[in-house]
Amino acid sequence: SEKIIFAIIGGLTLLVLILIVIFSINEQKSQKNATLASYNINDQDRPKATIASTFSDLGNMKVKDEKTAEFTIENTGNKPLQLYKIRSSCDCTLGQVTIDGVKSPEIGMHSNNPWVGTVEPGKKASLSVIYRPYIMPVSGVVTRDVFVQTNDPEKSNLTFTVKAFVE
Repeated sequence: SEKIIFAIIGGLTLLVLILIVIFSINEQKSQKNATLASYNINDQDRPKATIASTFSDLGNMKVKDEKTAEFTIENTGNKPLQLYKIRSSCDCTLGQVTIDGVKSPEIGMHSNNPWVGTVEPGKKASLSVIYRPYIMPVSGVVTRDVFVQTNDPEKSNLTFTVKAFVE
């Protein structure tokens, strides 16, 4: 009877270990750095990042609040636009890109995330800039930035800024 119990426990443990290995291999495959396509400013065929706005005033907020500003990055070129190396100016501010309903991780100041997103020609990506003052409590007027690199040779470094009055 004890041997049967040990066999069941051992079998379940082995099954769990196998599943962990399978999921970690799949995660590594999906996290591999995508190859970045490179273009020159004179290329006829290239991606083109078009941004309607790079600034948002979040208004008044309390230290315990969280607010998000949404920005749109449109690819008006005729080659895929790649977004990568997302960073922020403070640990309290995060960037998250959504392309075709798929969200990137929330990426902050010290993230070394290999995420690369591709915006096909004629399509749009949404960038959420998330501000959480409680992580680095301050008061008064505060501005924070999220930086995004692209393979558009004309706009290779994008900066999106939020401003808030923290009470």
